[in-house]
Amino acid sequence: MDDIAAGDLKTILHSKRANIYYLEHCRVLVNGGRVEYVTEKGKQSLYWNIPIANTTTVLLGTGTSITQAAVRELAKAGVMLGFCGGGGTPLFAGTEQALEVAWIPGQSEYRPTEYLQRWVRFWFDEHWRLAAAKRFQLARLERLLKEWTGNKNLKDQGFGVDGALLQPLLDASRSAIVGAPDNNALLTEEARLTKHLYRLVAQATGHGEFTRAKRGEGQDAANGFLDHGNYLAYGLGATAAWVLGLPHGLAVLHGKTRKGGLVFDVADLVKDAVILPQAFLSAMRGHTEQEFRHACIEALTRSAALDFMIEVLKDTAQRIGLAAEEAAARSQPGSAE
Repeated sequence: MDDIAAGDLKTILHSKRANIYYLEHCRVLVNGGRVEYVTEKGKQSLYWNIPIANTTTVLLGTGTSITQAAVRELAKAGVMLGFCGGGGTPLFAGTEQALEVAWIPGQSEYRPTEYLQRWVRFWFDEHWRLAAAKRFQLARLERLLKEWTGNKNLKDQGFGVDGALLQPLLDASRSAIVGAPDNNALLTEEARLTKHLYRLVAQATGHGEFTRAKRGEGQDAANGFLDHGNYLAYGLGATAAWVLGLPHGLAVLHGKTRKGGLVFDVADLVKDAVILPQAFLSAMRGHTEQEFRHACIEALTRSAALDFMIEVLKDTAQRIGLAAEEAAARSQPGSAE
């Protein structure tokens, strides 16, 4: 049977791909035309296939190495590659000194440009960037309500939030988002809502008091799982932006402090909806990192998180880009009132 070239495997849309891989203590290489990772068991070498045609993201953790040939095949198949520490965090860039979120995407320049062209129509205008940021935040609220109240898997795990507490909280946040005068106000509202969501999830899972702690500050299991799960969401966010040809620096909310801010913007669409409840559920069940990671990946896949990210990006590019273009046309001398 002839080998199938990686470049011929892109028939599976990224939004429909099922796999995210976190690998540690292994080698990634090409063997017989397939990308595989190799683990050692005594004197044996065990080879495991990575189905790159159905993979969005590969995170390489502690004790990993990868061959040039494997990187080439991953790039051809459009798989996002990231280097990270143990347990999936922190995520390192391509250089040892860079400690911000950055990814190594495939270098094909034959991706669509239509979304980038629409994006830049509004991105350089602060008013329209704010409008795009509001669309992101409102989509985040809608996704959160859908997942927390209608997700069968969460209900099967015993997760239930009192709608009488959740709905008013989301309604108040929606009003604050719509009326926000600038990005700082949006960021403040985002932080305020997230703090309340932590409290609701802690109560729903019987966790007790919870304080968000940064990595390395005596984290409990829930904090550690939140960090870990968030990086899975960042991988999907990076993939969504890459698929549509949008540079990670063209953020609408988090771009002032990090050059990869668009990844944060997109990941926020699903972090609270999917990662947050699973982190607390896994912490209360005493899950290992591997068990939590498996549960997160399954939840992200089942909820079509990547598909949702791509659709929000496309809708924002089209609607805000068109509105900005029409406003610019109206402002031209001699334009019809």
